[in-house]
Amino acid sequence: MLSPSYPQRAPRGTAGRLRAWQQEALDQFFAEDKRDFLVAATPGAGKTTFALTVARELRQRGEIDRIVVVCPTEHLKTQWADAAARTSIRLDPDFSNQHPFLARHYHGAVVTYAQVAVKSSVHRALVTEGRTLVILDEVHHGGDALSWGDAIRDAYQPAARRLLLSGTPFRSDDAPIPFVDYAPDEQGLRTSVTDYAYGYGRALADGVVRPVLFHVYSGHMKWRTKMGDELEAHLGQDNTKDVTSQAWRTALDPEGDWMPAVLKSADQRLTEIRHHVPDAGGLVIATDQTNARAYAELLRQLTGQRPTVVLSDEAEASSRIEQFAENTSRWMVAVRMVSEGVDVPRLAVGVYATSSSTPLFFAQAIGRFVRARRKGEAASVFLPQVPVLMALAHEMERQRDHVLGRGEKDADGLDDSLLAQAEREDKASEDLLQDEEFSFQSLGSTAHFDSVVFDGQQFGQLAVPGTEEELEFIGIPGLLEPEHVHDLLMQRQARQSRHRQAREAREESAGQDPGLPEPLHRTLKEQRQLLNSLVGVYAKQTGDPHGQVHAWLRRTCGGPAVAQATVAQLQSRIDVLRRRVHR
Repeated sequence: MLSPSYPQRAPRGTAGRLRAWQQEALDQFFAEDKRDFLVAATPGAGKTTFALTVARELRQRGEIDRIVVVCPTEHLKTQWADAAARTSIRLDPDFSNQHPFLARHYHGAVVTYAQVAVKSSVHRALVTEGRTLVILDEVHHGGDALSWGDAIRDAYQPAARRLLLSGTPFRSDDAPIPFVDYAPDEQGLRTSVTDYAYGYGRALADGVVRPVLFHVYSGHMKWRTKMGDELEAHLGQDNTKDVTSQAWRTALDPEGDWMPAVLKSADQRLTEIRHHVPDAGGLVIATDQTNARAYAELLRQLTGQRPTVVLSDEAEASSRIEQFAENTSRWMVAVRMVSEGVDVPRLAVGVYATSSSTPLFFAQAIGRFVRARRKGEAASVFLPQVPVLMALAHEMERQRDHVLGRGEKDADGLDDSLLAQAEREDKASEDLLQDEEFSFQSLGSTAHFDSVVFDGQQFGQLAVPGTEEELEFIGIPGLLEPEHVHDLLMQRQARQSRHRQAREAREESAGQDPGLPEPLHRTLKEQRQLLNSLVGVYAKQTGDPHGQVHAWLRRTCGGPAVAQATVAQLQSRIDVLRRRVHR
């Protein structure tokens, strides 16, 4: 008879205390009997439970006398201590550098990476007083700075055992992570070696995490540069990095129309989910404190309820997160504070309203929405149509390792080291963008539904914005199995295609030539949205970049770039693409 925790027997952990992957990793941990053991498990999979089970087992075997947990934030110290108490392990979350004495009734302590970096000698003494298991939670933070890495190594070199945990075991810089093994890959680059990996794809198949639908919104942006030039661009076009960055910043401006429209759609989605999951909540991740407060006011006007606002430099930030996790209110708005490790299982809808685009931050942010509480729950995250974010959304299931020596920068031009510094110092990320803050003035923005990304595929690219076709993709039931989500999206896309064909047939039978431009009642912004949606579909069919398709259309149909084209010129390109897409 199979054990209740056998990997293929109980993937959801319903037949025993441990989920299948946790038991599998536990068996491997003791079989390999290594001093350092790195576990990479997707956010929401249950790394805390696994680590505390290891700690309890080592104590019962008499192999350790003390347990030390190192985590990224002050808020997580209490969270770890509470979780440990449920397994009869008493950890002190108030251990400090000023009073470095562990009371006899505690089995160990919970500290932050910042604490260790300030005075590593205190923490080295803590682990040398007895045989110690050190649990390094989100261990990539140990590479946030050279001084941090040195402090972590100095403090925990004497530890008897080190268990390294990460939901995102990769960085975009060359800072080595303490106690992680590196080995050359096919290109000879030093790459981190993970002892046990449990990725999002497997966790989704096991029912351990929720399926995530990305609702993507594009739109037309207009801004003025510091030189006084007025520019405009369509979010999602193949623009230069500078134009993409400024269009993105324009979209996130709370004074424009893009954010109010996206927040309205996200709140509609939350309402749909709450029909099935009454306590479901939403989270807006903002770039800076000014925008966070403005988004909160927009939500108050929209819903009639005042959202919870969490700012990283406020003393009550942690208590606000805890209160939101325990109540049934609709929305929380936060600046970075909820980007990693914070456990709010009822979060089901997110709005990615930040300019951060590192793979590390994106994975941490999306990880706030994947934790499953019961079978069939799904999550939705609303994204701007920005190429780097679209690539990350398409690669949700990709396993990443930490590679040294690549010499790469983040796609948005921001260094991970600067982001890490902002997090360590609990500063809002507007400090990182201060030089750009006065480089332009937002003049206006519009939002249009673009598509839904699920399981690496796009659906609904041809939905007419602002119609029932768009609402069909917002109103997906909140309780669905992953395979049912895919089937439902396919059905709605097929129905959408039939509606479009019927509409065109009616126009043709009424004597309207579909090859001629439509009447001028269709606005420029609607034409641009439709054209860009068709370009996306055609580019996916052919494998050509969006910019190459736009250039081909200009050569074929004539006329200027999309931003300067007339309704008739845009319609001509739409007709060409419609004939191509129908093939």
